[in-house]
Amino acid sequence: MKGIVLAGGTGTRLHPITRGVSKQLLPVYDKPMIYYPLSTLMLAGIRDILVITTPEDAPMFHRLLGDGGEFGLNLSYATQAAPNGIAEAFLIGEQHIDGDSTALVLGDNIFHGPGFSGMLRDARAGLGGAHGHGHGHGHEGDGCVLFGYPVKDPERYGVGEADATGRLISIEEKPAKPRSDRAITGLYLYDGTAVERAKALTPSTRGELEITDLNRAYMDEGRARLVDLGRGFAWLDTGTHESLQEAGQYVQILENRQGIRIACLEEVALRMGFIDAEACYSLGEKQGKNGYGEYVMAVAQAFTG
Repeated sequence: MKGIVLAGGTGTRLHPITRGVSKQLLPVYDKPMIYYPLSTLMLAGIRDILVITTPEDAPMFHRLLGDGGEFGLNLSYATQAAPNGIAEAFLIGEQHIDGDSTALVLGDNIFHGPGFSGMLRDARAGLGGAHGHGHGHGHEGDGCVLFGYPVKDPERYGVGEADATGRLISIEEKPAKPRSDRAITGLYLYDGTAVERAKALTPSTRGELEITDLNRAYMDEGRARLVDLGRGFAWLDTGTHESLQEAGQYVQILENRQGIRIACLEEVALRMGFIDAEACYSLGEKQGKNGYGEYVMAVAQAFTG
């Protein structure tokens, strides 16, 4: 499975902060925002990841993440010249995907909750091929897996409704009368047909290739599933000044109370087996003059026992 982080857009809702820097490079407490969606893909066991940015911001992402090798990843980069819709990521990333299944995560979405890695790997195992042949456990033959999160104001989101088995039966974009309170989050898993389906989409009235239209194509075949993240999970979208501040406070409170760090790429890479403890310690040592580096070194030491 290939991964894509869509970190484009102009971040107009965060002006003037984002006039000089990409939204996805802003700090969410102690890490750049893009660390959070990257860690989500890593927790799904994905190492081959395409980062899509604006042409102007591309050099800064390169400087921050490089080729991903220090985290045991294979990162590549592409640009989205204009915000032409989330589904355009599949046209931009066609070569990267190369017929494989794909996990797409939006660069400003933060996920945190118990058992998340297992949930992601289960969803990944349930994805079928072009004709619905799944493998492993999970729901065999899914073409598309979406993640729903209960919100108090569903009319502000794309909203999904599922039947008793989790099969997606309706999806609406910002409905006046929502049929459920499940917002569709910015994490999407697809089988190997996503690129061809994206090519068949026509732009919406706002001139974008809509991810809802892609999801609806799978739903109409009965091959879209909605996984309920439910209570005890946090899903944070950091697109406004308020939500950016709230996300930082959430991370700060949790980390300070529990002594752990959320979306610490060095730790995730170590626990997923992408790098060894020696490499992890070395990454911490490079940042050893602060609490983050000290934490990474302590994690590496504890891992070796």
